[in-house]
Amino acid sequence: MTTPDDVVAALRAAGCVFAEEEAELLLAAPGPLAPLLERRVAGEPLEQVLGWAGFDGLRVAMAPGVFVPRRRSELLVRLAADGVRAGDVVVDLCCGSGALGLALSNRVPGVDLHACDLDPDAVRCARGNLPGASVWQGDLWGALPVRLRGRVQVALANAPYVPSEAIALMPTEARDHEPRLTLDGGGDGLDVHRRIAATARDWLAPGGRLLIEVSDAQTGPAVSLFERVGLLPAVHTDDDLDATAVVGTSPLE
Repeated sequence: MTTPDDVVAALRAAGCVFAEEEAELLLAAPGPLAPLLERRVAGEPLEQVLGWAGFDGLRVAMAPGVFVPRRRSELLVRLAADGVRAGDVVVDLCCGSGALGLALSNRVPGVDLHACDLDPDAVRCARGNLPGASVWQGDLWGALPVRLRGRVQVALANAPYVPSEAIALMPTEARDHEPRLTLDGGGDGLDVHRRIAATARDWLAPGGRLLIEVSDAQTGPAVSLFERVGLLPAVHTDDDLDATAVVGTSPLE
């Protein structure tokens, strides 16, 4: 019989830093322990093994191969919720599991939520997490219905921002079990953000906001990017979450 100590030992041997906490979660999970432990020891993210991820106080359903939401992205949700009202059009670009949209709609019930992603596995996962929202498969703004042009009050974009050369330095659980398109942001990490920003003003309502997550080193280039496309930038940080966000506001005129 596998004991709790055996589970902790196996996780430690596999390099899991929080072995005790992970063991507790695996032992409490429904179904046989052995296959779950085997998957985790093999390097699969704990959230994919458990079938859920904790995010902004919620449990977000996960599926194998879908990007795992990071707690730092809670900053985007908090910023987005400030000033959003029921009925406002909100878009979760590069939605993955739909965690950001789910958290925002939990904070502000009644928003008109739309989410989109290029990956069909992510879209299926997001549709399960966002039963009251419209979840579209496609490439960024192009996935959305034309009727939303000029009406989006808030767009959150947890787009990939890891520079291509830095992918090799990421933990193996991310490199091997999350799609590269959810991680790789190109040479400087901002390729997808440039594509999002290029047509953002076509989709945002006057005074609407685009929120992106970046690293500290990318803050200056991201601010310049927003300025070039006519968005008014502001930088926000949260040391507890180790998070940096740049918010671009569409002019009122």
